[in-house]
Amino acid sequence: MTVPGQPVTSTAPPRRRPRLTRRGRLALLVGAALAVAVAIAVPLLLTRGEPAAEKPRMLLVPEGWRAGQVYTAVDRMLGLPEGTARKAATAPGTALPLPAAAGGNPEGYLFPATYPVLDATTPDALLRFMVDTAGKRFGAARIAEGARAHGMSVYETVTAASIVQAEADNPEDMAKVARVVHNRLARGMALQMDSTLNYALGRSTVDTSYEDTRTASPYNTYERKGLPPTPIGNPGDEALDAVIRPADGDWLYFVTVAPGDTRFTADYAAHQQNVAEFNANRSAAKS
Repeated sequence: MTVPGQPVTSTAPPRRRPRLTRRGRLALLVGAALAVAVAIAVPLLLTRGEPAAEKPRMLLVPEGWRAGQVYTAVDRMLGLPEGTARKAATAPGTALPLPAAAGGNPEGYLFPATYPVLDATTPDALLRFMVDTAGKRFGAARIAEGARAHGMSVYETVTAASIVQAEADNPEDMAKVARVVHNRLARGMALQMDSTLNYALGRSTVDTSYEDTRTASPYNTYERKGLPPTPIGNPGDEALDAVIRPADGDWLYFVTVAPGDTRFTADYAAHQQNVAEFNANRSAAKS
């Protein structure tokens, strides 16, 4: 989130390599959502019905990865030409089990977890399994009830969670970031999230210019009010939980002044001071 009406230096947290939350680290160790994947899911990933002879390899999809990153990882894991998984995801014959609201776009529904892969695994089967996993997670009654409580659809909740996943500096801040999203939507304010703008521009950066905020895109939440038309990444459980159970607060602004130091406020003047401190820290780091 940045300061409107002036040249902008991004105040979103620095984009590090995709990190795992506590649940994500558990996914890496024990398979998380796929605790019984090797026993049950492997047959689903085969092109034929015969039992697997080799030991499955594990594909880790971190929380917050965009669909493009998932496609690249799938291609590399399966040893396929770049772009194969992307084509499979959008091929008419694939028919991924996505909600109607997604319009065939799997962004947000390639659930972050650890997936077993065999030599016979196909990209469409692997992507389908990711979407199936997301459907089960997002189809839980608590998600539907939480979405309704905030006047959202489940798809909108996943979209909001993808923003929270991208913007929060750490898992502990997710519920606060979610509260800012809810508060700004309730007031009819533009979200002004750098993460959505970065998605529109196909990049990940903490340096956002005033010209960037003029980008003509439905993902430009500086100029367009409301949520973006689709998720901007694939959120994990903690981000979803944050959206349906946000922290209590009147905050409208936040800025990560330094790693581990994200400040939330409802006062614009106080936010400007926090932004000035962030910019000073950024300048010092570059010198």
